[in-house]
Amino acid sequence: MAKAKTTKTAKKSTTRAKKVKIGQSVRVHYKGTLNDGTIFDHSRDRDETLDFELGSEDMIPAFQKAIVGMKTGETKTFKVTCDDAYGQPDPEAVVEVPKEAFPEDYPFKIGDAVMGTAPNGQPIRATISSVADDTVVLDHNHPLAGKDLNFEVELVEVQ
Repeated sequence: MAKAKTTKTAKKSTTRAKKVKIGQSVRVHYKGTLNDGTIFDHSRDRDETLDFELGSEDMIPAFQKAIVGMKTGETKTFKVTCDDAYGQPDPEAVVEVPKEAFPEDYPFKIGDAVMGTAPNGQPIRATISSVADDTVVLDHNHPLAGKDLNFEVELVEVQ
């Protein structure tokens, strides 16, 4: 039995991990930070991996490009510029709406995220930018628009 374990271990050591490529499903752990070190997301804090198919339109293309070529167990650090992530903030995405569009006792607080429904029925997210007597300014830009994103990614599994 000891000899079989040795042989098995020897086979494992000569097997090389393949590099991940577009079209494969991956599981990664990651930590995302801003240039000032602020953590904006950390998969280990949620105790769950980020699972997706490389090449999917649901993920930031530059994030995916950085993962292509990694091997299972490898960790990589890289930066995605704001232009390659969520873009620059769009001034037209900042709108003033009447407070009456909210429930009567709504506790308006600058910086809070609010959810609503677009005219086409799609859910929309905005951040409260300012509050006046009768109106509130909502910013519909992605919260990370205009920011460079730094990632530390570990490729956990390739399926």
